[in-house]
Amino acid sequence: MPLSIHQFAIGSDNLGVLIHDEATGRTASIDAGEEAPILAALKETGWILTDLFITHHHGDHIAALQPLKERFGARVVAPFADAHRIPGIDLAVREGDIVDLGETGFSILETPGHTIGHIAYYSEAAKVVFAGDTLFSLGCGRLFEGTPQQMWASLAKLARLPDDTLLYCGHEYTLSNARFAVRFDAGNEALKQRLSDVEALRSKGEFTIPSTIGLEKATNPFLRAAEPALAQAVGLTGHPAVEVFAALREAKNKG
Repeated sequence: MPLSIHQFAIGSDNLGVLIHDEATGRTASIDAGEEAPILAALKETGWILTDLFITHHHGDHIAALQPLKERFGARVVAPFADAHRIPGIDLAVREGDIVDLGETGFSILETPGHTIGHIAYYSEAAKVVFAGDTLFSLGCGRLFEGTPQQMWASLAKLARLPDDTLLYCGHEYTLSNARFAVRFDAGNEALKQRLSDVEALRSKGEFTIPSTIGLEKATNPFLRAAEPALAQAVGLTGHPAVEVFAALREAKNKG
């Protein structure tokens, strides 16, 4: 039986996602940023919340965790490394663990960088990854706690997933990310087309997510740091990809 996915806005740019195992009716929220939008999404779908799959400890991803756990008795799955910073965890998970949502299994991928304990949830059968704030559409998360080496390794791990894997992330940042990307990868025709597509979607108020791993590998500068054009753009021709990545991330930090 398939996995159904319902995406919705939370606040100005956070994205909420409900995932529903059709075989059993179990429903998880990916993160728990704000209670009211999640309740509205549950009402719209008619699903009943059974699980909370948490990617990392930041407040805009866990603020509604306790209220939702109390309201629904939902199981809280969260990273083991963040057990001291996330309340109410029922199942603390690490790299390689499998979390079941009914008949749908999710592999845990540890993806430190944005935070030390960040994880992603990947289902090979459903061809989907929920990457939180590690990998964005055309971007990546700020390095609040981790090192460039950690984040580059995390991004490389996600990039090794099959190209047709759907990518869901924690924020709708694609348009600003695209405008940044073309400054450093101006010769990338796929990126130029993507910028046009993203502008059209956002002008209609539509989401640009999900993306795919294959599309990100072709257009996301933070996954393309090993490409000579990106190294040249930041004045680091011949330098290791991780140094190019770090320079790109610093440029994005500065706007």
